[in-house]
Amino acid sequence: MAPNTQFKILSIDTSCDETAAAVTEGKKVLSNIIWSQASLHAKFGGVYPSLAKRMHKERIGWVIEKAIKNSKVKIKNIDSIAVTVGPGLAIALEVGIKKALEFAEAYNKPLIPINHVEGHILSVLAHSRNLKSQISNLKFPALAFVASGGTTQLILVYKIGDYKILAQTSDDSLGEALDKAARMLGLGYPGGAILEKMAKKGNSQTYPLPIPMLGQEDKFVFSYSGLKTAFYKLVEKEKPLNQEKIQNLAASFQDKAFKHAVRIIQKVFDEYPAKEFWFGGGVAANLELKKRLRFICKQKGMKMLIPYSKKLCTDNAAMIGISAYYRFKRKKFLTTRDFDKVDRIPRAKVDKKLPW
Repeated sequence: MAPNTQFKILSIDTSCDETAAAVTEGKKVLSNIIWSQASLHAKFGGVYPSLAKRMHKERIGWVIEKAIKNSKVKIKNIDSIAVTVGPGLAIALEVGIKKALEFAEAYNKPLIPINHVEGHILSVLAHSRNLKSQISNLKFPALAFVASGGTTQLILVYKIGDYKILAQTSDDSLGEALDKAARMLGLGYPGGAILEKMAKKGNSQTYPLPIPMLGQEDKFVFSYSGLKTAFYKLVEKEKPLNQEKIQNLAASFQDKAFKHAVRIIQKVFDEYPAKEFWFGGGVAANLELKKRLRFICKQKGMKMLIPYSKKLCTDNAAMIGISAYYRFKRKKFLTTRDFDKVDRIPRAKVDKKLPW
């Protein structure tokens, strides 16, 4: 095996509509290849599972080959293979698992099953191959906010590998709500990033949308279905839409969605004092939300960690490699005799141990 801090891991993630592979060395990202299917799913207004599986099968070989080539690491020098086993789309997950098992068996490498949400939590610890890590002396417990795809969770990190979900969504996730609002405005799918661009040019006080669950923050529940319904009615009322209306509607929706998230986070901070705040997932790329969360952390004198690159916010395999590095250090990996036990866990919870 490689020296203790230099584990080289080939990781694969096919949890939803990104086919991803990466090579990491410890917490250093040597390559991170992502092939997005988003444009193919746009006409459906969301991810079409059977199409996702077919596209993963078509592209996964190419993506892995490019990840290995870009890393400049020979496959014989890889220490382990890691793969996302859940949560995610079952028929998409199985593509990555099958390919990971093929590689692990062909090259006689250990296999490390990984929880996708843990990958987002630990994405903040990654650093690029050209830079030394700026993160040292992690302080626990930390509070992690993961807002990605169908996940919106606040997670207490007692230590790496030991988690407790404190708050989560009861319906739409934050990312789903932003995408759906964008679709109502005719901005396409996925629309969260386009909604953000429109919101920057709009006035968030133009329309009186409700803040979800106002006064009920102590329930530790995120909920966006009510805001989404109110927004739909507002958009219908304001039609025909013009550029100015779209910008103001986008700003108004984003403002209320973020106010709700921030209020829940503040309440959790009060109940569960944490020493650091980690923010991962696709919504972590949103500049406005990052600004609001930085303000809270500054008030509380807390360090806030976010991924160093936007590529680490979206679904990717490098974050899976970071999670696998810590599991490998704890000797949480499988050898050939246990490969037949590995299976997808579409509804995996980050605070529940994987069965292997």
